[in-house]
Amino acid sequence: MHNEHFYTLTASCPDQVGIIAHVSGFIAEHGGWILESSYHSDNDSDSNANRYFMRMEIRAASLSCGIEEFCRKFAPLAARLEMDWQVTDSAVKKRVVVLVSKQEHCLYDLLARWQAKELNIEIPCVISNHETFRGFVEWHGIPFHHVPVTLDNKPAAYAEVARLFQEARGDCMVLARYMQIIPPELCAAYPGRILNIHHSFLPSFVGAKPYHQAYQRGVKLIGATCHFVTPELDQGPIIEQDVIRIDHSDSVEDMVRYGKDIEKAVLARGLRYFLEDRVLLHGNKTVVFR
Repeated sequence: MHNEHFYTLTASCPDQVGIIAHVSGFIAEHGGWILESSYHSDNDSDSNANRYFMRMEIRAASLSCGIEEFCRKFAPLAARLEMDWQVTDSAVKKRVVVLVSKQEHCLYDLLARWQAKELNIEIPCVISNHETFRGFVEWHGIPFHHVPVTLDNKPAAYAEVARLFQEARGDCMVLARYMQIIPPELCAAYPGRILNIHHSFLPSFVGAKPYHQAYQRGVKLIGATCHFVTPELDQGPIIEQDVIRIDHSDSVEDMVRYGKDIEKAVLARGLRYFLEDRVLLHGNKTVVFR
């Protein structure tokens, strides 16, 4: 990835002739220099839903107008092509609110990558249903919010989570081994903006204790999955996955230890794809331009 200031145009629309010509021609008319471009045509013969996806990075300094005017001028073309689209600015860091429970490895890894500037983000706060990591988070200069979740207070607890997220002006919410089920209301409020790391190679072994499930089943591969959160538990669109081979001699504890490394890497990659606007939703699937 380059270090230039650029705008990212992402879009999807019904597949048709001339999409690239129309869009790249419009960019050229305004002096735009395309730094990177990716395209994908998804032709589903079963549902007759043919959809086209694109991602373009445009050198900001090359355009004859600013981002707001560019969007205003592009809107009529997008409407004609029936596009769902957005333009983002690489100079504006996305704001990531992290949720965590008592498992530390994903939180530690994200904060290390943030501190090392591997992830070009702002972390306005960390929210947890336990006090466990308050000192660690606040040592990094990040506000920590303890929001207990019990059987009796879930509506109020998640209303508070939503309030904190809005107050933080969050762009996305990352569940870094946050061991609670997000209610449908919160999923509906932020579709495509809540990322989870699940410690199995979905769709295998959903729900609690997937390593124990894998051990009982005698599998030879275990993995991790970064996905968007939806009301259906561990069923959201998948962003990134990876696996590691195991054998009959590995205990549940061995599998948990191996799995932590995969979880950290998969979550970091999935989040990076999201931050770089490389993930486009397509029903319960994703198009990921790596």
